[in-house]
Amino acid sequence: MDPLDRPVWASLSTYHAHLCVGDSLARRYRPDIHLFASASDDSTAGLKALAALLDPGERVFVLQVPEIGALPELLPIKRAKGVQLVATKRATTDSRREEVLELTDADASEMLALARLTEPGPFLARTHEMGSFVGIRVAGRLAAMAGERFRFPGYTEVSGVCTHPDFRGRGFARLLSASVAGRIESRGERPFLHAWKDNAAAISLYQSLGFELRAEVNVAVFERAMA
Repeated sequence: MDPLDRPVWASLSTYHAHLCVGDSLARRYRPDIHLFASASDDSTAGLKALAALLDPGERVFVLQVPEIGALPELLPIKRAKGVQLVATKRATTDSRREEVLELTDADASEMLALARLTEPGPFLARTHEMGSFVGIRVAGRLAAMAGERFRFPGYTEVSGVCTHPDFRGRGFARLLSASVAGRIESRGERPFLHAWKDNAAAISLYQSLGFELRAEVNVAVFERAMA
């Protein structure tokens, strides 16, 4: 199977192995890093191993191209459709690239606050450790950010793209997305990303930056039943 079909597993079993718990059947990010988890395949053994990684009452996100079936001992909380886009031409940055700042651990609390406000996707206290992040500040405030999430040989995902409501309409999402994609390309890797299927504005933005639709993805949230 193409690793892009199971990007969470591809990431957890390669570049992000140090950020996960699990084994050859199923893995999940440590709870302070992220909420995503994946079985190596859709076998009964793999799905049972995934369920065993959760404590009662704990939730986990699953994202993959194949349909997501029932997971033993896990209650389905939400199911949704997304799309996966892959870069087909090099990203270009404009003359405003000097506005883009490297974000570090010192910015972690502001990054978390911005993500909670704008909800670009699950984002926890240490999610920024999954890859490099960049941002734009306006009068000292973190106005927008973007960074890297899933990563495996040949590919890195552009993720966490968000702009504070006070600063929308200034092209920050475009600038930061192109900046992150350019960094990924400079390493000889190919950028990819995900968006909700009904988020036409985001999809249009990414297509204008050289990304093309590759596949629909299935997203589900599961919770382990209380004992």
